[in-house]
Amino acid sequence: MGKVDRLSALPDDVLVNILDRLNVRENARTSILSRRWTQLCAKLSRLIISALDFLPKDVLCTDISDDELVRINAAVVQATDSILTRRNPGEHTIRLLSTMFYLRDDVPISIGRVVGRAMAASLVENAKFTVMTGKYDNGDMAEHDLVTSARNFMLFFDACPSAFGGLTTLDLENLRFGEPDISNVLITCKRLKRLRLYNCDSGDCSTLQVEHAHLSELSIIHCMLQRVELNWLPQLTTMVFDGWLQFQDPLFIGHVPLLVVVSLTNLAFSFNKMVLLSEFLSGTSIRDLKLAFNSEKIWVQPECPTPCLASVFRQLRFVNLLHLPEGYDLTWTMYFLEAAPLLKELYMTVWDHACNMEMDEEKRKEDLYSENRGVEWDLVAADFQHQSLATLVIFGFESEDCFVSYLRRVLVAAVNLEDVFLYSRLECGSCEERKLGRYPWTKRQRISMKKRLTTGIESFAIFHYGEMRPGHVAKMEYPECSIIEGKKGYR
Repeated sequence: MGKVDRLSALPDDVLVNILDRLNVRENARTSILSRRWTQLCAKLSRLIISALDFLPKDVLCTDISDDELVRINAAVVQATDSILTRRNPGEHTIRLLSTMFYLRDDVPISIGRVVGRAMAASLVENAKFTVMTGKYDNGDMAEHDLVTSARNFMLFFDACPSAFGGLTTLDLENLRFGEPDISNVLITCKRLKRLRLYNCDSGDCSTLQVEHAHLSELSIIHCMLQRVELNWLPQLTTMVFDGWLQFQDPLFIGHVPLLVVVSLTNLAFSFNKMVLLSEFLSGTSIRDLKLAFNSEKIWVQPECPTPCLASVFRQLRFVNLLHLPEGYDLTWTMYFLEAAPLLKELYMTVWDHACNMEMDEEKRKEDLYSENRGVEWDLVAADFQHQSLATLVIFGFESEDCFVSYLRRVLVAAVNLEDVFLYSRLECGSCEERKLGRYPWTKRQRISMKKRLTTGIESFAIFHYGEMRPGHVAKMEYPECSIIEGKKGYR
């Protein structure tokens, strides 16, 4: 008795939904099964064509040769053309058309023209270009390479106005533009909703001015910018700003009435001025705030309550403090509670991540890294109470006095605290050194820890230890991951 093909017995809409979840190479394999499967592939609503899917097995994108890169790009062009020309014009809506490719030769122009024709023939709700340069040691890239890459991109841009006019997402990396180039891109990309610039600028210490009617998400990461001016962005809701050069007024926020999610990351040296968030984020009313410190000096200056600070934090519900330096007092973070009466979740990661730190003591002195990476703050009123905080999550918890004293202060102030999650130190597979922390692993240690934390305090909070919950890890991670994912795995 022959085997029953239950998969082929499913209706077309169910099979299309399944195929939408596969990458382009997997879909290509299904199309050879029969004429029906070929027709199904022409009905897909999510078309994601990525150069990374054509990498040789077990080879990282950082290790490919120029010859291999050319081969991969050619495969992306062939796949894009084959998939889009196979579709019947106007018959099925494309919910997402995403292409990731390298900025080499005429390949981007070929892709852009195919995508432009598809936009003219069918309804494309969301279209994305991820343009890679194939250069991954960004800190050592010569200016000539940055300028040449930007010129090649602008040739691509000028040759494909229809494709760029229909884009909703644009990811760029390692480009040094001419002065008007970024403005011209924004003017042409009228439908753009998400823009990500990684190591892109118009020269060292240049100014980026952004105006756009529909842009809702903006990420500026490791760009050599002296100042970013968000002049007019009526739809902007999310901003990632990672690695500004000057701590003196690096950001101007103009008409951005809907901005509610902000992520700020920087490495501060001993000579850098502390940041007052009431000034840095003036004119906004943030709901979700992520601050990352790269395991170095705390660059946020705690503030006493003021009308300006209250305005910025009046809607704040979620705070995530990433890569706080180890061994320092955490009391300064209480100022978020005092300034944000509606705060419900507070996350923090305490971690000296050696991979991302300068560990050579002589170089630290020469480059003026701060010896004291903490910040002192003890101005919260003794009778202060916070009514809204429900969840506290700490990654990198240890049985040290700095953690215990801080948690006791939170337990006293947060009268409605429900859950406290205390996780052990994070580990990185690339780190050579592994520190042995003092984490309460055993039941007896945890009972002892609870007594240290709650003696003399009336709190109904439940303490959780052990395995990290996926939802907590997802919130802890950086939102500004680079185009190349999976370089380092945390566990």
